[in-house]
Amino acid sequence: MNIRNFIPRQYQENILETAKAKNTLVVLPTGTGKTKIAILLAVNRLNNFPNSKILICTPTKPLSNQIFKEFIECTTISKDDILLLTGAITPEKRKNIWETAKIIVATPQTIQSDIENNRISLQDFSMLCLDEAHRSRLKYAHTKVANEYIKQARFPRILALTASPGGTKERIEEICKNLLIEAVEIRSSIDEDVKEYIQEKEIEWVEVYLPEEYKQIRDLIKNFYILKLKELKKFGLSKPLNLVNKRDLLSMQNELRKNVNRGNPAAFYGISLVAQLIKLSYALELLETQGIVIVREYWKKLLSEKTKAANVILNNKDIAKAISLCSVDIKHPKVIKLCSIVEQQIKNNPASKIIIFANFRNTIKEIIKNLKEINNIYPVELVGQKEGITQKIQIETIKQFGEGKYNILVTTSIGEEGLHIASADIAIFYEPIASEIRVIQRMGRVGRISKGKVIILITRGTRDEAYYWSAKHKEKIMRKTLYKMKQHTLEKW
Repeated sequence: MNIRNFIPRQYQENILETAKAKNTLVVLPTGTGKTKIAILLAVNRLNNFPNSKILICTPTKPLSNQIFKEFIECTTISKDDILLLTGAITPEKRKNIWETAKIIVATPQTIQSDIENNRISLQDFSMLCLDEAHRSRLKYAHTKVANEYIKQARFPRILALTASPGGTKERIEEICKNLLIEAVEIRSSIDEDVKEYIQEKEIEWVEVYLPEEYKQIRDLIKNFYILKLKELKKFGLSKPLNLVNKRDLLSMQNELRKNVNRGNPAAFYGISLVAQLIKLSYALELLETQGIVIVREYWKKLLSEKTKAANVILNNKDIAKAISLCSVDIKHPKVIKLCSIVEQQIKNNPASKIIIFANFRNTIKEIIKNLKEINNIYPVELVGQKEGITQKIQIETIKQFGEGKYNILVTTSIGEEGLHIASADIAIFYEPIASEIRVIQRMGRVGRISKGKVIILITRGTRDEAYYWSAKHKEKIMRKTLYKMKQHTLEKW
């Protein structure tokens, strides 16, 4: 069995040598050929263990489909021996696939289900590849599959792939421990053997300022928020009020629940306070980073809730005034700036392709509505299956964007990870995100073939700024930690 239709790069061959000998975590920038390393190792394992099988575990159906096609195109293994396994296939048919296929590509949930129902044995699999390995938290299916594999396989070898495992030493070590990793291989733009394959990216930060109408609404929400924070101090909140974040509130919530379990009825009020604060904080975030239209939708959601926390918030006079002020249609300055950037780019280069990332589905609808008003702009949304979009529609949308039917792809986190989206000239972040993993995934959507550009919209004086610097700090720690791990062979977990 051999590879075909590609020539391995030097760094891929170097990483392969490590992966042959040890369970390896491979961290490579998006678009530099992580799957090719899996193909190289799979061929090696099948040649060394001719009667064995290969299992590729990847988190989404569209990504499974892409990897399935890549194995067919890039190996001399018979097409009939490479099979895609999904939960849509009946258990009986899946059982037959497990028995007859040489290479199986499947989602971790499908594999876990078949393991738990004793439909399969992993003893004949000489390699398990875990794609998007940063998802391997303790209770995630990736982890459960890896542990069962090590228990059952006669000739085990694990290859874990990701562009970004996490921003803390603890998070990276957790992934390595969960996946029984023995070695780390990392490459980035600073490595000589990778540098020539990574296209330069220009990064531009575009700042906007909240209009006075937004500031007025923000002040009204903040008044009530600070009032409730002061009340929470009676329950042990020690942090300065201006530094309290969502993590602090969730930590307080856990402590107060423990107090309730210990028989302290006063803690019930504290729990209600925390619930109110989380809702108010979310309203502030939506206002500052998304816009009045999105906040208005949130107020409607609160009105439909029957919780005590929602009732307390809605009955406050400052909140009532804030809600009434949200009835005006004043666009967030980000929408205006975004439309201006897109219009200018398409005017300068009509063949441009642009990907816009936004966190909220309602924001995506607002962006598309505004972009459709501009000549020669053809936007389309790409959202997840939980929004009712089928895998077939997702794949068709990506195809149409690649073929040029649409020149703007507006997407949520579904567009960040793994999916092979035709390389765009520009990626625009509608808002910064605190997750270094997601930032790296987003950045990887541009500049795969030629130089790309990333534009990050930041609203001055809001949590946009905090999220941006948080992700930068975590990414720096991640790279430093991984290079240290690469230098020293990991202790056996």
